[in-house]
Amino acid sequence: MALISFEDLAELDDEQLDDDITDNSEPMDDDDQDRLLAHWQAVGRTHQVSVPREMTAPIVEMTQRNQTTERQQVPFAVISKREKLGEVMFEERVYPAGKWACITKSEKMYEQSISLAFMKIMRFICKESSVGRYLGMTVPVVAEFQMAENGTNFLKDVVTAFYLPAEFQTNPPEPCDPEITISHREPMRVISRVFYGTTTEETIQWQIHLLWELLGETENVHRHMYMVATYENPGVPERRNEIWFIRKDA
Repeated sequence: MALISFEDLAELDDEQLDDDITDNSEPMDDDDQDRLLAHWQAVGRTHQVSVPREMTAPIVEMTQRNQTTERQQVPFAVISKREKLGEVMFEERVYPAGKWACITKSEKMYEQSISLAFMKIMRFICKESSVGRYLGMTVPVVAEFQMAENGTNFLKDVVTAFYLPAEFQTNPPEPCDPEITISHREPMRVISRVFYGTTTEETIQWQIHLLWELLGETENVHRHMYMVATYENPGVPERRNEIWFIRKDA
C-alpha cells in the first residue's frame, strides 16, 4: 500500500480511521497496518520526524493493547485546587518516589526530541527489554525541559520519562536500548493545568504564560524548569496534556 501524504490524511475521516483500525481488537491485516503506519508517519512529518517502517509492530501492538488493556495511572495525591465557576483552573499534587524509564534527546526542536524519545519508549514497552514481553502502559508520559534565562528559548536537552507499571517497580526490566536508563525519582510536588492539542514550543510557552498569570508571584516554584505530561499518543490530534510547574520544596 502506498503511503498517504499529509494532505491525504487531512481528507481522511477521523471516525472512519478509528472505527476501522483503532477500535478493532482483531488482528490487523497488512493493509490496515500500512494505513496505521502512514497515519503516524504523517503526524511525524508535522514535527519534522521520520517514523521508520520498523515502528509498525510497536505502533500496532500499542494501538490494539489500548483497546483491551487498561492503562495504569501514575499514582498521585491532590493537595489543593483552584476552581472558577466549577472549572478547575489548576491543582497541586504530590507524586510518590518511583522507578521511571528515562531517555534524553537534544534535537533542534522540542517536538522532535519528544517524538524520537517516545518511539524508543514504545519499543521498550513492546518487548525490547530483559523480560521480552509487553510491559503495560502508564499515563502520563512526562517530558522535562528547561528554559533559557530569557524565559523564551528552550534548552536542547529534553528528558522523556515513562513510569514503570506497578509489577515492575521493585524489579525493573533492563532496556535493550542503551539510551534508555531506569532511574529512581524522589517524590515530586507539582502545580498542574490541563490543556488539549499538540505540544510544540509555541503551545507550551503559551500554557506556561497562562499558568503564571493564574498563579501569580511565588518563590517556591522553579522558573526555568517545567514538565509536560501527555495522556495520549502523538497520533491523537486533540490529546490531553498538562503543564507542570515544579515546587522547590517537594
